[in-house]
Amino acid sequence: MTDEEPAEAEEPGADEAPVPEILAGMVISVLTREDVVVMDPDRFIAAARRAYLADEPDLTEDDALAYVADVYDAVSALLDRYGSLASADPEVAAGGTTRERMSGGFGHRPGDRVTGRADGLSPAGSVREIRLDRHPPLQDYGCFLPGDEELISTADE
Repeated sequence: MTDEEPAEAEEPGADEAPVPEILAGMVISVLTREDVVVMDPDRFIAAARRAYLADEPDLTEDDALAYVADVYDAVSALLDRYGSLASADPEVAAGGTTRERMSGGFGHRPGDRVTGRADGLSPAGSVREIRLDRHPPLQDYGCFLPGDEELISTADE
């Protein structure tokens, strides 16, 4: 190639799809899986009740006992408060054991668990996937969401 020859534009590889243009009406879906291992059930439910009361300051501890009574209530309270079940917020992550990162990769060694967190949980990994133009958007289902198969389907639309 000489100085007068234009450089060739790089084209996506054979296995890479071109990035779509952002258009009005485009539906963007984000699917997330976040795993935790319950290390201390008592700390887990107590942290969820504290989170619930922090979001509802007019309620009492007796109210929290009634409203955060099972695993689903506890997960919902923590997600509502922190946006993540395995939050790094000091209110729930404080006191956790520190772990070394794996050499050559991200994350932690398989089976290695965090102990001592205020929420009694050990973060166990998360993944997120961005999907474009999955129709209809959730809002358009109204009160009746589809079943899991359609809701989380990996089939191309």
